[in-house]
Amino acid sequence: MRIGLDFDNTLVCYDRLFLKLGHERGLLPQGFPADKTAVRDFLRRTGREEDWTEMQGLAYGPRITEAELFPGAREFVCSAVGAGWGLFVVSHKTPHPLLGPAFDLHTAARSFLRSAGVVGPGGLAEGAVFLEPTKEGKARRLTQLELDAFVDDLPEFLDHPLFPSDVRRLLFCPSGSAVEGPWELTRSWEQVGFRLALGAHRS
Repeated sequence: MRIGLDFDNTLVCYDRLFLKLGHERGLLPQGFPADKTAVRDFLRRTGREEDWTEMQGLAYGPRITEAELFPGAREFVCSAVGAGWGLFVVSHKTPHPLLGPAFDLHTAARSFLRSAGVVGPGGLAEGAVFLEPTKEGKARRLTQLELDAFVDDLPEFLDHPLFPSDVRRLLFCPSGSAVEGPWELTRSWEQVGFRLALGAHRS
């Protein structure tokens, strides 16, 4: 089995970090939920799109050390590698933020993966991480890697015109609120592992 994993909001959870950044900048009311999507939507509704974009640069750059893996993500990676599966991280990530200081987002992401134990002993090799500047490049990378399945939190990417038709699509959506589409809904990394192991057994 050759499995690809998205990075932002699939392996890495930013909910508490974006809430913290929003409060530090005085952009969110007290009692606001720790939910990245809710923070984004609130800032956009209140005319703070640029603030949201700059917060992303911080969260994906120098403050990424305050983010966290989703529960079970590291355990899934170590288990899959131990089972002999080919595992890869493939993410759409620009080298620098669109606004604000030119933080090196690729270096920050790779450093996070090492410190979180996803890359290194028992986990992925350094060369198994691909950070693509465009969504099109990300989709083409899936084809080049000859994957059997890919896990992502974005329905629009799993339905992208360049997404390889022979790759199994797993939508990672802990809330379970995703619409139906050409994907399998998974709400946890435990469920991702179960579905992939079941598919491997059947094949």
